Amino acid sequence: MDEALIKKGLDILAENDPDVKAGLELVGYPDPRIRPHGFETLLRIIVGQQISTEAAAGILGRLDKAWPDKSPESFLAFNDEEMRGFGFSRRKVEYGRGVALAITEGRLDIEGLPTLADEAAIAELVKLKGIGAWSAEIYAMFSLGRTDVFPADDLALQEALRRLKKIEDRPKGKETRELIKHWSPWRSVGALFLWKYYRGAPK
Repeated sequence: MDEALIKKGLDILAENDPDVKAGLELVGYPDPRIRPHGFETLLRIIVGQQISTEAAAGILGRLDKAWPDKSPESFLAFNDEEMRGFGFSRRKVEYGRGVALAITEGRLDIEGLPTLADEAAIAELVKLKGIGAWSAEIYAMFSLGRTDVFPADDLALQEALRRLKKIEDRPKGKETRELIKHWSPWRSVGALFLWKYYRGAPK
């Protein structure tokens, strides 16, 4: 999703949802978040799970220096000691190698993902250990460029929606999906906006 597509989608949402219109006037349009399609991005999502942005950046910076071609085959060549040196936990070594093996063994047709519908692509990704619904949805949005995916279990999105809609309690996943159902087919654009609103809007 580039800037033009994000602006188009948000302008449509603002026409149909007065809360989005007011929020957009307050914080403005979000920037695109475009990530390469492939193993490297899946691995980066795994590395970033449940740790700070700074910690993830440190791990990935060390990995990048030793991993120029970013292929699953070369990633599998790293031994446990090298992985610990990069800063990978034992669990993330397991997840990263599992995804790499799924690609090299043909169990995940990563090149075929862009041809699948949103739900089908996400379903293929969540078959992988270490890739849950949130990770698969993030990949679909940022790497596959899908415009109608919404990671409803994301706490920041839930809190931003609570503020935007002036709801007393933070909505959970199912309620969140209901609240933004009318944003389709621009729910990914709505998510990008809510992440910006979460950072920039008054609490």
